[in-house]
Amino acid sequence: MTSTPQESPQPQGQTTSVVKRLRRFVPYFKGSGYALPAVVIAVIVGAATEPAIPALMKPLLDQGFKGGELNLWLVPAAILGLFALRGVAGFIAQYGLAFMANHAMQALRKRLFEKLLYADLGIYRQSTSGASGLSNTVVYEVQTGTTLLVNAILSLVKDSLTLIALMGYLLYINWKLTLFVLIIFPAVAWVMKVLSRRLHRITRASQEATDQLAYVVEENVLAYRSVRLHDAQAQQATRFGNYNRELRRLAMKATVAASAMTPLTQMVAAAALSGVICTALWQSTTSGITVGTFASFITAMLMLVAPIKHLSESASPITRGLAAVERGLDLIDNTPTEASGTHHARRVQGLISFKGIEVCYPGNNSNTLNGIDLNVEPGQTIALVGSSGAGKTTLVNLLPRFVEPSAGVLYLDGVPLPKWNVHSLRAQLAFVSQDVTMFNDTIAQNIALGSEPDLARVAQAVSAANLSGFVDSLPSGIHARWPQCNPVIGGQRQRLAIARAIYKDAPILVLDEATSALDTESERAVQEALQRLMAGRTTLIIAHRLSTIEHADRIFVMHAGKVVESGTHETLLQANGHYARLHNVARATGSTAIEAPATSEF
Repeated sequence: MTSTPQESPQPQGQTTSVVKRLRRFVPYFKGSGYALPAVVIAVIVGAATEPAIPALMKPLLDQGFKGGELNLWLVPAAILGLFALRGVAGFIAQYGLAFMANHAMQALRKRLFEKLLYADLGIYRQSTSGASGLSNTVVYEVQTGTTLLVNAILSLVKDSLTLIALMGYLLYINWKLTLFVLIIFPAVAWVMKVLSRRLHRITRASQEATDQLAYVVEENVLAYRSVRLHDAQAQQATRFGNYNRELRRLAMKATVAASAMTPLTQMVAAAALSGVICTALWQSTTSGITVGTFASFITAMLMLVAPIKHLSESASPITRGLAAVERGLDLIDNTPTEASGTHHARRVQGLISFKGIEVCYPGNNSNTLNGIDLNVEPGQTIALVGSSGAGKTTLVNLLPRFVEPSAGVLYLDGVPLPKWNVHSLRAQLAFVSQDVTMFNDTIAQNIALGSEPDLARVAQAVSAANLSGFVDSLPSGIHARWPQCNPVIGGQRQRLAIARAIYKDAPILVLDEATSALDTESERAVQEALQRLMAGRTTLIIAHRLSTIEHADRIFVMHAGKVVESGTHETLLQANGHYARLHNVARATGSTAIEAPATSEF
């Protein structure tokens, strides 16, 4: 039974001030040119015009209605000029802010994606939200967070400057009345502090729940066959419903926290306004305050309500935006780069040595590999045979360091793998596995992955992989985009992966069920191409087909993470052990496979 997710605990450092947390984001604004000073000047000009409007009320009421003491066109002209100036300043501020926000967004996304490309591979295995959580952070959360954060900061600065300007004017015309206004700010600050902290906790919990919800959707989209086969729709709907309800609960808690700020601050402002009116009426009888002064003061004070309201509402978008951006910043700061040594080689001989290799995946009680000791000579072709789960794929994944051994050392040309520069190491390997990924790009780019395509070599690789018929049927040939939306039949995807390996021309070749998706006729043509490709190369083959295994220089039979037998095809048959039993069963059933390949679909 899937339990309902709980609100995540407060992250470490959450009580750090907003200013300190914002400093992490500041470097991504570098390079935005003159946008920042333009925005600052425009905001200051806009805020400076605010007190001018109530200031016009005093001469208008005190002199404007005393026949001829005030120029008839002065006030309308001043109002038009002020609003024109405010309009220009507002446009410059908005445009400059959008420029800065998009620049920062681009820089942060770039840094995030580069971090993922070179990050330690553990991030892909440890991420509880899977690929959807990582892509959601890079694509959506950075955009949403940056937009919310920058717009909220602009509003915060603009409204703060407006408050300062209006408060300065209020102090100028009547400092005694202004004392009532000052009681607003400590109360508003306390309300915002309490509610924004709660909102931050809820926002972080909502992000976790959103990731889990996306992960459930991703699992069910990718494993739709398993869900249908096992009639698990109701169970998966329950999982989805639990996270969906949790997300709704957190959203409503966030709404309560965000919505409470405005009415609470407005009540404080209303109390201050009531005190001002009472005091002003009392002053009018004792000190002779004029109607124009009173109206000007009340107008300026009422104009304080809007920026105070905006300031109280800014806590919510700043909190949500900062929480979203911090996920990306945390990913950059806390994700280690993939470990790499310094040893380089242009082209290795291909001597591979496994010495006491053990592998235990996190969360497993037993080792996947146990004490593997074997040597592969340069140019030798070896086959790895065994039942599903014997550890064959884990063994070959040690070569490109997709898996790290828990114990033991793996050597390439006598150099321990940790001492190799990881890019130089992988340049020595051509890898064709059961899990073939094609990119939404041209056939040529998919084959020449990682380099600019040499069209002549691409054509040769296509021909050698028996892919010419498929490529020639496409309107643009090798320049056509990989048709991901079309059903893949006849093993085109796997043959294209073989063409990619042929194009790379690496000294070490790893084939993990490289011909499993091919029909008999296509397999025959591809086997010929692979035989030519394997000549002079060190080749490791995981295969079940007898035609592939029989011609290997050496066969290693694996069981429960150990090598239980090794030798040539003939010597293993003569030994009448595990391999001979698998071989005899295949012959007796008329199968071409020594063991039926396992499928991850069911």
